[in-house]
This record gives sequence, C-alpha cells and structure tokens, in this order.
Amino acid sequence: MKKHIIALAALATLSVGAAGQASASSVHTVESGETLWSISQEANVSVEELQTLNGLNSTRIYPSQKLKVEDKMEVHVVVKGDTLFEIAKNNNLSVDELKNKNGISSDIIRPGEKLVVEGSKTASANSSTNNVIKKAVASATNEMTVSATAYTAYCEGCSGVTASGIDLRSNPDKKVIAVDPTIIPLGTRVWVEGYGEAIAGDTGSSIKGKRIDVFMENEQDALNWGRKTVTIKVLD
Repeated sequence: MKKHIIALAALATLSVGAAGQASASSVHTVESGETLWSISQEANVSVEELQTLNGLNSTRIYPSQKLKVEDKMEVHVVVKGDTLFEIAKNNNLSVDELKNKNGISSDIIRPGEKLVVEGSKTASANSSTNNVIKKAVASATNEMTVSATAYTAYCEGCSGVTASGIDLRSNPDKKVIAVDPTIIPLGTRVWVEGYGEAIAGDTGSSIKGKRIDVFMENEQDALNWGRKTVTIKVLD
C-alpha cells in the first residue's frame, strides 16, 4: 500500500430486486482495477484455485480477460437501511449463522458490501467463527515464526488501498496483513497468533523475508501492538 498500489477492485453488479440478491457467474470478465484476489472473494474460491482453473502461472490479469470461476454461492448486496438481523431473517438464518458464513464479528455493515447468504464460506454454518478458525489452523501444514508490526490505513504516504486492491478505509473491519510475496503469496489466507485469521493482501517496502505488518483500524491499537514475534500458519 506504500506508494506503489493498484486501483480498488471493481465490485460485480449482478443484482436482482431491491434486496440485491446476486450469484457469481461461471465466466468472469476482468474489469480495470480488479485483481485475482478480489475476484476470488467474489467467487468464494482461493487465488490458487482460480490460477489452476484458468491455467495461470502468475497473478497478473488484464481488463476484458475471461476467467472461469466456480458458481458456489449466492450473496446479498447490502443497501442503505439493511441490518444483519433483517438480512438473516429474509434468508432463514440466524444473525450468528450469517456472521459465521462471512467470517465477520462486527454488527456493522455498509452499503455495497456483499454477504454470503447461501453456499457457506465456512466448514459449517452452525459452528462459531472461532471453531472454524481452530479447525483450519489444526489442518494447516505451513507454519513459521515471524516478526510482526502493525499499521493503519491513515499512515503517512498511505492511500488506504492495499497492493491487492482492498480499500481498508471503506472496510476497516477487514483482517489484512502486509507480507513479502516471495514468502507468502498475495491472496493467501493465514492465521496470525494474537490477531486471528487474515488475508495476505498488502506489501511494504520494509516488509521483507519473515516479517509481516498487521492492519489495525485505529492508531492506538497499532501502537499497542508494537513489534512482536508471532507464529503464523498458512491456511490455503
């Protein structure tokens, strides 16, 4: 996110009705500013799955390029006035189930945000987020010890948009870490000791080797984090 960035990924706009119900297409046409990571989030697949499905040996994609994606979920596009309770009720879910499907802990949602309402993003819609994360961590095979610092979306010289196109100022609840892509590829899901499950979605000029930078919503939390040695586990 420091200095060299790419544009925020454009959001897909397939919607039906005022509630904004939508489902991923089996073929996605790349729009300007999109990344494999942003497309993988829309399609509920990993970056690696997209690469394999399309025979890609890098994460570079181009506008108008056609990508195959797997149609595994239905989403609700949040509109002004929506609440988690109403969205959950309209889709025969509890609020906890809706949160678990989307890996969120906050009750705050924003217009334009996309929530999975059918086709769970977790192992079980009835499991708590913590149980899902613990299960993923238990099955992880790639573990390492790294030096971890913290940053915010409002640091000096920062735009708030990560190297993979995540707008952190618009999505302050996102769990994102900056990594050295030669160690941890962008788009990788990781578990970070003391931070939780996150996406490797950013880079930094000083983030080299076994070092990470964890995103914090506010400056005081970043200062409280300081610099520490933590264990991380690659989940996919």
